[in-house]
Amino acid sequence: MNMFELTLASGEIFLLTMICIILVTDLFLKDENRSVTLWLSVVALIVTGVFVFNNTTPSSILIFSGSYIADPLSGVLKIASILAVIIGFIYSRDYLINNDLMKGEFFILSLFGLLGIFIMISANSLLVMYLGLETLALSLYALVALDRDSPIAAESAMKYFVLGAIASGSLLYGISWIYGVTGSLEFNEIALTLNQRESLNSLPLWFGMAFIVVGIAFKFGAVPFHMWLPDVYQGARTPVTLFIATAPKLAAFALVFRILADGLSQLHTEWQGIILILSLLSLVLGNVVAIAQTNIKRMLGYSAIGHVGFIFAAISTGSHEGYSAALFYTITYVMMAAGAFGMILLLSDKGFESDELEDFKGLSQRSPWFAMMMMFFMLSMAGIPPWVGFFAKLGVINAVIESGFSGFAVIMVLTSVVGAYYYLRIVWYMYFEEPLTSNSLNVSKDVKVIMSINGLIILLLGVFPGWLMQLCDSVFG
Repeated sequence: MNMFELTLASGEIFLLTMICIILVTDLFLKDENRSVTLWLSVVALIVTGVFVFNNTTPSSILIFSGSYIADPLSGVLKIASILAVIIGFIYSRDYLINNDLMKGEFFILSLFGLLGIFIMISANSLLVMYLGLETLALSLYALVALDRDSPIAAESAMKYFVLGAIASGSLLYGISWIYGVTGSLEFNEIALTLNQRESLNSLPLWFGMAFIVVGIAFKFGAVPFHMWLPDVYQGARTPVTLFIATAPKLAAFALVFRILADGLSQLHTEWQGIILILSLLSLVLGNVVAIAQTNIKRMLGYSAIGHVGFIFAAISTGSHEGYSAALFYTITYVMMAAGAFGMILLLSDKGFESDELEDFKGLSQRSPWFAMMMMFFMLSMAGIPPWVGFFAKLGVINAVIESGFSGFAVIMVLTSVVGAYYYLRIVWYMYFEEPLTSNSLNVSKDVKVIMSINGLIILLLGVFPGWLMQLCDSVFG
């Protein structure tokens, strides 16, 4: 270990240091001064982002005995994660204050979760990846149960914990099989071993790969390992749901790319079929079941499963274009999800959770601007041009067609049409239904600015998608 290695990992080191400082500082703050914890966390995230940006390397560099990788992909994913968490903190502030949840635990656990995300993104070892995953998972379990007075939150947390433990065990079991066959934990060495030793016993290798894919599918929320996702989305408090729906998705992308594309690339033929089946099931079930939901958080949960189907379809191609399209889709989905859940927070009031579809009725009469922002998010998620969601879906469909799965691309288009129904239903409620209340929205200026930027970026990225597409393409060399 030398100064060069510490410099490349300065983002993680600084973030961990600030977590400790914020944790101690929060102990001496009174409830009415809890905003200090919020802004201290935001400053810590901004400075962490500066460290990450300044130390992003143009090529892949292995440090810490090969267990940590610094490359352009890790820089992009980390910065996107930081932005998602900052936006989530700002959106959540008024909600936390109004519901007596403005506690230091929310920010500390979120920052610990972000640290786990960082570890997963830069992991070049199965063991380091697992440690990062558990750091994130343990933070999420506690966050879901943040509201100790809510039986629904407690039930969701228990369900998430039990199913998460099973998935983590499956992943660890698969790791043990891969290690037993290849004799290595580092992804580059695993790939090299699989490439050089064609006489490896394939059955134990496939067995380990299958268990790893199960763990990956659970963390992404892919069918049939999606059971936790709608319940957790609905049962957790909305600020927690916003966090779960954004930054961890970037970590999940790193998880699947590092393991399958970097480590098990020689087994692409074997895992491609499994990923395609998971993608198909997620596309169909996620979009169809979302139609029947009346709770918008649960509906967005099922829609997230459908979006996972698109990401998995792109990854299954095993091509440069597919990985680039999957990254573009993941980043844009995180931006759309942050805005959608931010709008739910914005409409909520003290003692009132605006998590039903009917709560959006007549929003255009109460606030034409925010109704337009929510329309941007919904139309983008539906994949309607000129919003960025259209180009995200188009990029994945093109990658799938180029890989020779034209029939699968047709299914993706059809499920997108199904998904458009429940997104457009919210737009209908906002513009063509009478409001349930005439109360005006009381929104802080900073929240209004961030929400407006979020919505306009969704539109501008659709009008000018080239630079982000080029960025996603360049990180894969």
